[in-house]
Amino acid sequence: MLSSQVDALIRLALDEDLGTGDVTSVATIGVDSHCEARVLAKAELVLAGMPYFSRVFELLDPSVSVTQLVEEGTRVKPGTVVATVGGPTRSVLSGERTALNILQRLCGTATTSRRYADALDGFHTKVTDTRKTTPGMRLMQKYAARIGGAANHRFGLDSGVLIKDNHIAACGSLTKAVERARRLAPHLLKIEVETTNLEEVDEAIAADADVIMLDNMSNEDMTEAVRRVKASGRRIITEASGGITIERLPAVGATGVDFVSVGALTHSALASDISLDIFT
Repeated sequence: MLSSQVDALIRLALDEDLGTGDVTSVATIGVDSHCEARVLAKAELVLAGMPYFSRVFELLDPSVSVTQLVEEGTRVKPGTVVATVGGPTRSVLSGERTALNILQRLCGTATTSRRYADALDGFHTKVTDTRKTTPGMRLMQKYAARIGGAANHRFGLDSGVLIKDNHIAACGSLTKAVERARRLAPHLLKIEVETTNLEEVDEAIAADADVIMLDNMSNEDMTEAVRRVKASGRRIITEASGGITIERLPAVGATGVDFVSVGALTHSALASDISLDIFT
């Protein structure tokens, strides 16, 4: 969850905000001043990202303490105090914006993920995230999506084979692309192929793909695609993709697909409204 990559991003964000120093806090707050502050949810949200919120202050000033009051993944109501922060006032104020920026984005992702996951309640189908993440924040956003109830798709280009339309066009055919991937990719990685119609689904089944993506298909075609996969007797995972809205999710779940990948979990989630308020 915490890693050198996350630390590098947090340090970059702190450098971006602090520049040569927090001139306002230095000018108005005494060097010996200490404070306690509340981290307050100002809207209904699913809490996610407190380890990263805390890490901001650990890297800025280890003497700042963060006490988490609500567990990750909890749906909280407006007015809930989710954590307290205590320590040198200058440090608390200097880290406030960076810490909140991260927490607000991750709570937004978790809250959106919970809404999508809830829309599939009662269906076999699971919602999963994508690689459409904020540059540098992928580990954190995928963590938040999981906390919200979504599954994680591949983390990066090295964690799974996903043959899309451009790969097929460059390779010459879907079958040839799968054959090459089967021959050259590490045997522990699943091979997924994107299809856009039922003819390509049949080709992907014959090519023995591990996962078949049903991209921008109608509900009727997805239902038929799932039927054909099951009729093949092969253990092939199906995944719906392509601009699927939350309103459409129950109908997609009814097709029987295994997963629905939704870029909106990360690229369109609104930041949750959270504040940090000093009370002593």
